Amino acid sequence: MTDPAAINPVVHFEVPVTDMDRAIRFYEAVFAVKLDRRETDGYDMAFFPRADGRPGASGALAKGDVYKPTRDGAILYFDVPDIDAVIARAEAAGGSVLYPKKDIGEAGFVAEIADSEGNRIALSQAAE
Repeated sequence: MTDPAAINPVVHFEVPVTDMDRAIRFYEAVFAVKLDRRETDGYDMAFFPRADGRPGASGALAKGDVYKPTRDGAILYFDVPDIDAVIARAEAAGGSVLYPKKDIGEAGFVAEIADSEGNRIALSQAAE
């Protein structure tokens, strides 16, 4: 049996959206990725790229009756190589800064943005 303390417990996340086309444009522009849009269990979803065997969780944008965008609740942290560039792209794509870039010492930098749907999304950049 694997020691629970030795694994990353989150394996997948879903970001609630109300306008999938708008949300795809936002996330593709901000994170410079191509999302894979498809229907899953009757819900409109757009999946982030996934690299098998690499650390981190898979994730998707999700639209449907059980998905409600919010700034309250869980906050997802996206690992980014250049937090300033991501913040600039987020603002250019219609997002806003909720928590400005902060130096957190040896762990690097963090910031929080509002996405196109009204969700609170966090950014994390490792220290150099």
